[in-house]
Amino acid sequence: MDIRVPIGLLFSLIGSLLLLYGLWSEISSGSITHLNLDTAWGAVLLIFGASMLWLARRHRRHPLHRE
Repeated sequence: MDIRVPIGLLFSLIGSLLLLYGLWSEISSGSITHLNLDTAWGAVLLIFGASMLWLARRHRRHPLHRE
């Protein structure tokens, strides 16, 4: 099993939970722009997890040619 699959699943799960929590909560980070850090980091983790899953799937379709 490619290590990118469990890493991608873990980060996607945590990122989606954090993103949903940030969207549903009304707690702001206290900054001037009122950026909710839970939403921002949830999106970052979700994008990272999705990219890991995409790379694992891409590698499965196009394995390296080893001779």
